[in-house]
Amino acid sequence: MTDRVLELLRTRPDLAELAAFPFNFDVERAYHVEEVHLASGASLEPIAGDDTGGTYFLCGGRTVLHASSDGHASLCAESVTEALEILVRLPWWCEEVSAELDEEGLRAAVRAGDAEAREEFAPDLDAQRAALLAGLGLSAERPLAELVAMDEAATRRTEPDHLLLNSSELCAYQLEEPYRQPLRELVLAPGRAALERLREQIPEQLIDQGPAQIPDEPRVREALADPVLRAGMLRAAWHDRRDGDLPLLRLLLEREDAERGERAERATAWRLAAVLVARHGRDEDVPLLRKATYGQVTDAAGAVEWARAGAGAGDQDAAAEDPFTWIELALQQGRVENARVELIRLLDDTGPDPDRLRGLSRALERLGDHAQAARAQFNLLSLQDTARDRASEAYVLARLERLKGDLVRAERALGRARAAVGIVGEDMVGPPPDETVSTWHRRRLGALITEQHLELTLAAVEAGETELARSTMAYCRLLLRTIAKSSTKALSGLSTRAKWAVAGLGGAKG
Repeated sequence: MTDRVLELLRTRPDLAELAAFPFNFDVERAYHVEEVHLASGASLEPIAGDDTGGTYFLCGGRTVLHASSDGHASLCAESVTEALEILVRLPWWCEEVSAELDEEGLRAAVRAGDAEAREEFAPDLDAQRAALLAGLGLSAERPLAELVAMDEAATRRTEPDHLLLNSSELCAYQLEEPYRQPLRELVLAPGRAALERLREQIPEQLIDQGPAQIPDEPRVREALADPVLRAGMLRAAWHDRRDGDLPLLRLLLEREDAERGERAERATAWRLAAVLVARHGRDEDVPLLRKATYGQVTDAAGAVEWARAGAGAGDQDAAAEDPFTWIELALQQGRVENARVELIRLLDDTGPDPDRLRGLSRALERLGDHAQAARAQFNLLSLQDTARDRASEAYVLARLERLKGDLVRAERALGRARAAVGIVGEDMVGPPPDETVSTWHRRRLGALITEQHLELTLAAVEAGETELARSTMAYCRLLLRTIAKSSTKALSGLSTRAKWAVAGLGGAKG
């Protein structure tokens, strides 16, 4: 459904003219300086422009986002109706308007701004404002403080669902820092709240007693049953360490030890719980720590030393802590879009750092954001020094490009993988570029490169890219003759599908 105010502006030229001048909301200029989209994938429709090259967008058919021509973007209203009311009654020339002002201060700021506007470019401002408000059916009486609060609230809701990206380079538009909620604070909040509740339930007097003495309270059991909440509580306890938490930490360690498995996040939570208990160096905790650490801890003094050595499980200096800690916790909590925003902004700010780029590429792929993952992977590939590393990162880039749907770029990445291992044509393999790939064909690297060629062949057939499918299949045949027989056997099902798919195109050998 089209917003009532937007429909009026599109069908009433007189109102559209007033909105465009002097209030700088021009529905005739509904386009942006570059192609953009929302990271969340929500719909984005340009509905008006301003005279500085900025654009107003309708997001998801309702909320209004403003993007400037210099790379900043934020929500400005929950609807076009709200946006126009704010723009008309708190116009752009009222530069002294601030959330710190009370109602009288805001009215004074608007009066001062209006006086300058009348003198410089809008002598009929009062009549224009009254006509536009009346024509659009907008209130002229709503308190200005309420309008400022609406604007502020909308801006604070920009992230995570309304992060604007440049569609070509995939970089994010900026949002002023005061309106961004640090991911660390967001994901720690549930754990902090639960930790405070449990601190009230477990008597501090039990600090000198073993885990078996802790009361089995129903509310304690309920809180500890959630592994994601436990992970948050452990992080919160690390950043707010209190000696009185030891009874609760014992409970957390017992639970984490009992549920520890193959998943990395559970192992991380277990280690953090063990470090938090061990750092107290209590004799009564040695049996629990001996079991939890598979015999690494055998006495109280050894527990303290073990805790010091393992303190990397949670860096006390929040500024130095790995941002992937909070990204992982956000994903565990189901805050996928918050994690995506953090990863994209990290990628925008990351220089030639291979470890960081690799982590970003893998994390973004895990989210299913193959385009951003490919961006990180492309930068990572450019930093590789050895032929083996270039081949290894190139086949990963090929996978990501294929998954995002860019088959040409996928083939280009596979070409880089082939060059890295010495494949110089469809019918020959040249000498290895360096000793790091002298046995690539007998190792897993050969199987992985071949697998990506087969997958690209199938994708090209499905997409109707006949020539790409055939040329890639030619490399598949060469690779299948070159790699180890065990790898060829493992890929037999995939290779058979690819050969039949290409054969079905006609005019080519399978």
